[in-house]
Amino acid sequence: MVSIIIRNRNEGEYIGFTLQSIMDFIPDSQVIILDNNSTDDSLEVVGLYNDKLNIEIDSITQYTPGLALNYGVKKCVHDIVLILSGHSQITKMDIPFVKTKLQEYSAVFGKQTPIYKGRRIYKRYIWSHFKDKDIPNMWSNIEDRHFLHNAFCFYNKKHLIETPFDESLPGKEDRYWAKDIIKKDQSYFYTPSIEVNHYYTRNGATWKGIG
Repeated sequence: MVSIIIRNRNEGEYIGFTLQSIMDFIPDSQVIILDNNSTDDSLEVVGLYNDKLNIEIDSITQYTPGLALNYGVKKCVHDIVLILSGHSQITKMDIPFVKTKLQEYSAVFGKQTPIYKGRRIYKRYIWSHFKDKDIPNMWSNIEDRHFLHNAFCFYNKKHLIETPFDESLPGKEDRYWAKDIIKKDQSYFYTPSIEVNHYYTRNGATWKGIG
């Protein structure tokens, strides 16, 4: 069983794809929607899935990525936590594989395929990290630091409690968490065995170098 945390702020265009993919691949999950003052129809879209998924909606008015995620972790009832972007759609899943890896690693994150206006785009900038091979403790030459990405990442809940996200950061909380884990002589793991389509959003910070 898996607890899934989805941060939502005006994700109405794509959050339906996210929730439908949860239904398709891990339907028995606990789904926690952390809504940050949305003004679009995203919560209406979420409501369409209330009879199909175990969904809890919580409002987050004071927001940083770390603050929201740490709050969500406290709501999780399962030992495996998936942090999933509200504009990511699961396309490949292997829960037994993830569970096995989480016996050895603190976190397991999967491949992301960038989608811009319906088209798969060339993997430049951040997207070049998502390769077709397993990589323990991925290092980013682009960012010159350890690389982990919270658009699609499974965690051992106990490690999120022992090492919470930094609530002071405006972004990249996942990279700093990876750094902290490494300092504790723990490890994390990247695998293309699980995958999402990651859709373009106008304000998305990871969409530099579209093309």
